[in-house]
Amino acid sequence: MSRWNLLIVDDEPLNLEIIQEFLEDGPYHMQMAENGAIAWEMLNHSETTFDLVILDRMMPVMDGMELLRHMKAEPRFADIPVIMQTAASSSEQIREGMAAGCYYYLTKPYKSTALIGVVHAVLEEQRAKRQLTEETRILPEPPAISNAEYVFTTLEQAHKLSVMLAATCPEPALAAMGLIELLINAVEHGNLGISYAEKTRLKQEDQWQSEVERRLQLPEYRDKKATVQFNRNEHEVVFTITDEGTGFDAGQYLEFDPARAFDPNGRGIAMAGKLAFSRIEYRGKGNQVIATIPIKKT
Repeated sequence: MSRWNLLIVDDEPLNLEIIQEFLEDGPYHMQMAENGAIAWEMLNHSETTFDLVILDRMMPVMDGMELLRHMKAEPRFADIPVIMQTAASSSEQIREGMAAGCYYYLTKPYKSTALIGVVHAVLEEQRAKRQLTEETRILPEPPAISNAEYVFTTLEQAHKLSVMLAATCPEPALAAMGLIELLINAVEHGNLGISYAEKTRLKQEDQWQSEVERRLQLPEYRDKKATVQFNRNEHEVVFTITDEGTGFDAGQYLEFDPARAFDPNGRGIAMAGKLAFSRIEYRGKGNQVIATIPIKKT
């Protein structure tokens, strides 16, 4: 996509000017709204299809939470990601926003790098989601297998395996989105040892993918492999993903945590569980995960 369409919603004209200035050098076409009511009219009647909404929480006429609830209740807009910018950053308020469907936050005032970093991260996720949806839409008939094991080492291989294995699932697009999160996690955090804090910094600096590629060439990492085992029966599809890393405390990442709401990363495993899998279980030291998708009988 050459340009992204952004809807910026804030009742302070100065804030609108600042956001526009921060993002003016990026591949963005921005439209502005002074409150949620105007933004809702624009969503419904504009010829533009918006890719992202940057939304102020506290506004007159219609505030950010009300607009967010309207969007998530309307199928046409439910999949548009929302970044909530707010001075109200308590855990309860963030949980309220998450429950309504917002998983990205900026606390006012923020630096240009914080805004650019989270916008880039959200839109990159949106691009990847659309690519997976398109690739799974044109998948051939899945192979008639019930058990298999595959080895992967790179992000590209993780992507291809996610799409191929998703073809065996009842809802391929959702399965692919969940699988790619777990397979990428095995490469970056597992085999390459990129910590959560390191990924946050790399995402903010737009250096994550280049750092992954760099580490894949280093002697201490280049021979490490990850595997995904596939098992299907009449009741469920089970994926077992194992890496050669030192493991991690996976429990804290299985649910959305308000403490991570302001980071550009940290949602992948929770999103995988929410979107694709009925169960995610990490075993041992955290370098093996079992994800299950039920097969509903018709």
